[in-house]
Amino acid sequence: MPNRRIDLADGRAALAAVASGDASRASTATAVRYLLQLLDEKAPGNSVEVRVPPFGAVQVVQGPRHTRGTPPNVVETDAATWLALATGELTWADAVAAGRVSASGTRADLSDLLPLRP
Repeated sequence: MPNRRIDLADGRAALAAVASGDASRASTATAVRYLLQLLDEKAPGNSVEVRVPPFGAVQVVQGPRHTRGTPPNVVETDAATWLALATGELTWADAVAAGRVSASGTRADLSDLLPLRP
């Protein structure tokens, strides 16, 4: 079954709700998934897994495909940090330095891909 795509209007509405500071859990989930979707569109591939528990995960960046076990290149962060990174409110370097992002593997640096343009 193919993944359900979040359309532009729904994604932007969720991002606006989060930006207003009055987002429900559903809006936050939609915003996180929408930005993961944009990352996948910007850097398709299967060599890096980006995880934002409990809302979503996506495999991105060209390179060797990973299919079993824990991928060698993993980025994991919380929803608030992901939203800040993806929208440009927080830089990759600052997030890593503050311990807000866990990134392992040689391809797990997303600094060249962020921020996204929602």
